[in-house]
Amino acid sequence: MRVLPRHLRIALLVAACLSVLAIPTPATAAPALPMPAGWPLRGAPVVQQGFSPPALAWASGHRGIDLVARPGEEILAAASGTVRFAESIAGKPVVSIDHGSVRTTYEPVVSTLRVGERVELGQVIGVLKTGGHCLGCLHWGLREGRNYLDPLLLVGNRGGRLRLVAESQREVVEREDAARAMAAGSATQTSAVTPSARLGSHGFLHPVIGAVTSGFGMRLHPLRKVWKLHDGTDFAAACGTAIRAPYAGVVTRAFFNPAYGNRLFLSHGSVDGVQVKTAFNHAARYLVRPGQRVSRGQLIGEVGSTGLSTGCHLHLMVWLNGQLSNPMSWL
Repeated sequence: MRVLPRHLRIALLVAACLSVLAIPTPATAAPALPMPAGWPLRGAPVVQQGFSPPALAWASGHRGIDLVARPGEEILAAASGTVRFAESIAGKPVVSIDHGSVRTTYEPVVSTLRVGERVELGQVIGVLKTGGHCLGCLHWGLREGRNYLDPLLLVGNRGGRLRLVAESQREVVEREDAARAMAAGSATQTSAVTPSARLGSHGFLHPVIGAVTSGFGMRLHPLRKVWKLHDGTDFAAACGTAIRAPYAGVVTRAFFNPAYGNRLFLSHGSVDGVQVKTAFNHAARYLVRPGQRVSRGQLIGEVGSTGLSTGCHLHLMVWLNGQLSNPMSWL
């Protein structure tokens, strides 16, 4: 029997090992993602650097995404879950939330939450600090066991504008972010403002980003076919769209009505010498409860089509000094 030269035997052994490593791993079932879910920042975040996992677990890569944010900005829970970690790793503060089959991570984020504490979608979990691997950004991660996933799966790969930023362009990003911070700081309240939301003269935000499809006033009811007062303003928005508090206030009531569907009332107290109350109707669900205080821009629910409704939209109502009024006269 002929014996192969030693160098040839080594070459064949290396080739065999490489062929084994090259065999693709069998496809696994899609991860059970938490629903509903959303962005960890208010508004329409900008993706500074996208997901680029390494080919091998120990190799270098980008195991999450970077969202443009400023130090001190409030960070939100991307879905309901339980805090599993809220400490520092190598001097970098990290928060991890367990959503069942997956976990989300947020860094560098300082939090007062405790391990085991329950958090809800849109709840503030901490504030962004400096010291991360990128300047002016939040690093957002998603994991299923030891496998890293693209966090954009949680938002259906929608809404964020991807912008890969080279080292030489970071000053541009920082200037843009500083401008955004100044715009938010110029508002009449200290609460964060949804960047794309319109801000009225009284400091009230539009609760959803959408066109007005039916204004306040007399109209032919689309379902009942009777001429009656349309007692609010309808904003067109897809079901699941975030509804945000137009101004700081307290939730006074939340219930289901056969006509208005899921309703929620906010009392804003005296604003510019006027007692103001708002109501939100036809929502899929609300994320706040009676007695809870909310801040301007805070996520309070999701657009739906409950009650007597012809499609997904938000029906907003406003009372000024106890008098039902045209919402657009105040927003």
